Amino acid sequence: MKNIWSLIACLVITAMLLQTQCANISPERDLKVTTWDAFGYYVYLPAIFIYKDYKKLGWLDSIDRKYQVTGGDGWQAMKLDNGNYTFKYLGGVALMEAPLFFAGHLFALNSNYPADGFSAPYQYALAFGIILYSILAVFLLRRILRRFFSDVTTAITLVLLTLASNYPQYAAVDSAQSHAYIFVLYVLVLFTTIKWHERPRIIWALLTGYIIGLATMSRPTEAIMVLIPLLWQTQSKEAARQKWRLVHDHRTHIIAAAFAGLCGILPQLIYWKLTTGSLIYDVGSKWVFLNPYFRVLIGWEKGWFIYTPATILFVAGLFFVKRFPFKNSVIWFCILNIWIVIAWSDWRYGGSYSTRALVQSYPVFAFPLAAITERIGKTKGRFLFYLLACYLVVVNIFQLYQYNRGILHFNDMNRRYYGSIYLNPHPTPLDMSLLDTREMPDDERNYRGAVLVSSDSNEVIHFSPNETGTVTQMPLSRASVTDLDWIKIEASVQSNDLWQSYLNATLQINDSTMQTRIRLFSAISKEGQLNQYAFYIKVPEYFRNGQIRVYLSSASEFNGIVKHLTLTALEKKD
Repeated sequence: MKNIWSLIACLVITAMLLQTQCANISPERDLKVTTWDAFGYYVYLPAIFIYKDYKKLGWLDSIDRKYQVTGGDGWQAMKLDNGNYTFKYLGGVALMEAPLFFAGHLFALNSNYPADGFSAPYQYALAFGIILYSILAVFLLRRILRRFFSDVTTAITLVLLTLASNYPQYAAVDSAQSHAYIFVLYVLVLFTTIKWHERPRIIWALLTGYIIGLATMSRPTEAIMVLIPLLWQTQSKEAARQKWRLVHDHRTHIIAAAFAGLCGILPQLIYWKLTTGSLIYDVGSKWVFLNPYFRVLIGWEKGWFIYTPATILFVAGLFFVKRFPFKNSVIWFCILNIWIVIAWSDWRYGGSYSTRALVQSYPVFAFPLAAITERIGKTKGRFLFYLLACYLVVVNIFQLYQYNRGILHFNDMNRRYYGSIYLNPHPTPLDMSLLDTREMPDDERNYRGAVLVSSDSNEVIHFSPNETGTVTQMPLSRASVTDLDWIKIEASVQSNDLWQSYLNATLQINDSTMQTRIRLFSAISKEGQLNQYAFYIKVPEYFRNGQIRVYLSSASEFNGIVKHLTLTALEKKD
């Protein structure tokens, strides 16, 4: 059967996206995708079509109390001097969500669910609607890649692009954010660009311009999408001459594309005019182009190349696209796109798995990925490469599982902690402590242990911050530090107030102090149950003959029991 491998790849991706979304649905909690950033993109629809109030937002407080969608104090909308609110996020994603919103609204109107824009029908329509969009986009991307690459190369490329990257997280879990929607737009603009260059027709020019405008209205930085049609088929001097001759002969198409692009962003300009009084409004983003944050790519916090290493191939493949008509489009787009992403001042991009700000542009990265895949596929080392590809997919799927359980943390990752949880399905309390301490002896068996403190208690501990909001401390134990190298702290804690609560150990001698603390709320802790905690604190030379003090602290109210606490001194064996 022709093109069987790429078809199988698309079906596997479809199954993976559906399974990931279904795994995200739990009878213990309601499905809710319109929260945090996703709420900021979506809010246009209920504000305009249900509440008829997109300026004063008088309905928002009651909705937030009912559904907890803002994640805070409604920061997704900014209060203006004229008394109106204007949304921080642009409205392009809302336009793409509109068919899904109306489907959910129609269902809600004809059911017992409230037709308020946030009940279950809306959540399920958005959650599964974007999967439908994504599946169609993957199949269309398959068709595009097959124009330039073999069936096997296309299959491997699609699998690595989606299942070995953070794409499933943003297409099937955090799916109401902008990334999966703009991913679809990149696939579409690649398709319309190719069609116009093959047979220039004004419909392809109009669609190309509108897609670029809509993408810009979704995230302004996506305006660099214009490089795709602009530089397409300029891979050589002769090809470039033919390209610009084609453009000259169809000047009206270019004007039409520019007009369509303006139509793509016009709704946002109208919205700003109605709420702010101005056609253009600064939503407050900031870039540092001369001093970008390369840790976005290689940092242990959430580096693109570290947590999704298949993306190294996305970039390495740029050296293998020279003979293709998309050479200049892809090279310039990918380089500028990466530079823009790593130059944003909020380089962490909020909570994320790997670098989420690059997910939407993966269809463009598919070309260099396919180019290097096809080159390797012609060598004797191709079978090792296929094994590597399988390994990258398995690791990524496992890490997606870890991320959604909270083991792979959304913000606080570091090298030591990542090493302790890598392909580790059951991290221990000591493993989890590295999220906060980054300290651990190489092998505890190389040390002599002596118990400094061992206590058991069933006494309920209660404390809360004082009137100024100062973090409250509750002492648990104190011991003398003698000639030793490490102290191991172990505790069993039961509480319903783990959030923003910590187990602390402070070394003190004279006026010098050194503190280590670990969070009580973690991926392996459960509120209301007895949880085990353990961590090490390294004792520097100048703290020996001092004191160690162990205590609980919390930025909120704490009620619980420390059932067991042990401090063990560790001294290096001779």
